[in-house]
Amino acid sequence: MSFKVGEFMAGTVSKIVIFNDEEEFVADMEEAMERFTYLASKYGVNVIEGVLLWDYIGIRDDEGIKVFRIGEFPYIEGILKVDLDILKILEQYFDEMESRWEDLTTDEINYFVEMLNDALGEHRVYYEAHELGLERNEAYIILNIKGLYYLENVVDSEDRHVLDEAVSILTKYM
Repeated sequence: MSFKVGEFMAGTVSKIVIFNDEEEFVADMEEAMERFTYLASKYGVNVIEGVLLWDYIGIRDDEGIKVFRIGEFPYIEGILKVDLDILKILEQYFDEMESRWEDLTTDEINYFVEMLNDALGEHRVYYEAHELGLERNEAYIILNIKGLYYLENVVDSEDRHVLDEAVSILTKYM
């Protein structure tokens, strides 16, 4: 998980979007991604290449990097392939972050992640949102504009409403 501004394929754009209602934003992005995924299965191109919310954290385990939101740690705890000692340290830090949820800032999350990696003795936890300049109620979206233009020109009349609905959801935040 490493989003570096400017390292995307030609035809993609990245944008920081601001939202007022986090639950609504997440539901909208899931809905848009569902539609674009359907279109990608038929036409071979996906418009949404990535979404990174302000509170996404990555943890490297024995299988790779698993990404989740702060507050979801208890749900992924069972799927992390790490030693019990590492899991205990992770749990301690994530419990502390979650207890401060209401007032948690991206600076504080970044600080917790730095302390957590120090406690682990290795760089195992990743927090890219701070590096990207995100704040609370912001997300970083990577869109394939070439793919959108392509879909606009090749989608058949049967799927036109799916594309229009997906684009309408995206434009709500652009």
